[in-house]
Amino acid sequence: MVSDAGWPQLDSELRPWKPSLAPELVAASLRRRHSGSYRAAVVPLIANRTPQLPTDVVALAEQASVEIAHFDAELGAEVALFASVLLRSEAVSSSMIEDLTSGANAIALAELGSTEKRNASEIVGNVAAMRAALDLAEHIDADAILAMHAALLGDLHPDIAGRWRGEQVWIGGTSFGPHQAMFVPPHHENVEPLIDDLVAFITRTDIPLLAQAAIAHAQFETIHPFPNGNGRTGRALIHSMLRDHGLTQNVTVPVSAGLLTDTHTYFDALTAYREGEPSKIVQRLAEASFEATTNGRQLVAALREIRAGWNETIKARRGASAWRVADLVLRQPVIDAATVGAELGIAPQNAQRAIAPLAGAGVLTEFTGLRRNRMWQAREVLTALDGFAAHAGRRR
Repeated sequence: MVSDAGWPQLDSELRPWKPSLAPELVAASLRRRHSGSYRAAVVPLIANRTPQLPTDVVALAEQASVEIAHFDAELGAEVALFASVLLRSEAVSSSMIEDLTSGANAIALAELGSTEKRNASEIVGNVAAMRAALDLAEHIDADAILAMHAALLGDLHPDIAGRWRGEQVWIGGTSFGPHQAMFVPPHHENVEPLIDDLVAFITRTDIPLLAQAAIAHAQFETIHPFPNGNGRTGRALIHSMLRDHGLTQNVTVPVSAGLLTDTHTYFDALTAYREGEPSKIVQRLAEASFEATTNGRQLVAALREIRAGWNETIKARRGASAWRVADLVLRQPVIDAATVGAELGIAPQNAQRAIAPLAGAGVLTEFTGLRRNRMWQAREVLTALDGFAAHAGRRR
């Protein structure tokens, strides 16, 4: 069926269900609730469909596109300082939508190889997925999507990373079966043809970009092509499209921070999309884009102020390597000698000389208390990053 928006609604099909657990391990009442066939979504093809959006939604999406382009251009001259910070902040916010939270210090430690905090490691995987999405933006196809997923989950879930699902999945209900789920995505045998159709839709150039990205994201989430990591991969796909079509060229606009402020409306918009109403997800992404640029500007302003303050407190001659370390810790607020050595192109054992002026000024604090394998943190930067995450997480 096609809705008034000219967009097809989901259908469903009956599929036989075979429980994975032996009957004797499951209560009789649970077996009864999950016996017999279940209904899986039949997702319509969209490659050749064009959405008919309300004029006010089209106008809002266009205004949001202009705002994104302005934000990207504003920071074009400061890419080296802020590109990685904004990318990491987007990855953190996208992870928070999935209830994966961690402090900035734990995330920075995970980037240096610590596996102590699992959530932090998951978020670092999301950073890798975002980077893969940008690196692969010039050629978005099924292999590129698989590569994003592999970057996301490769370290923690290598058994499923970078592979289409080979089983039925469902959202909500119980883990025993799909019969009482809120949503049952298409059967796994339909995933690859649907992804190929989605890629064909993504490569079109006759649909306004933000609307196209929102619809592609909603279609991806509806296909749900992986056992885990669909939301984070799907939001990385948005950034891949924005970069591919040239709306962003320098930095990652933290749209997930905007989505995070009202996740109920975001999830409701995905549900409306499946009912043949694409305008709500387009509107939500546009609104999130405005919130994202506001949050992003606040974070950048805070970091600029911190960096300017260091110019007054760090005692080092002009051109000294200490200033390069100052720029480094602005984007990587926990460092060790190996990190500094790699940045400066020197042996790690010689890094202490560059770190000392920052430690002496209180910019960096050594927190391990060790004689070897020491680490330093920039507390002001960590506080600013945690403040960004807390602000984004204040949901309406």
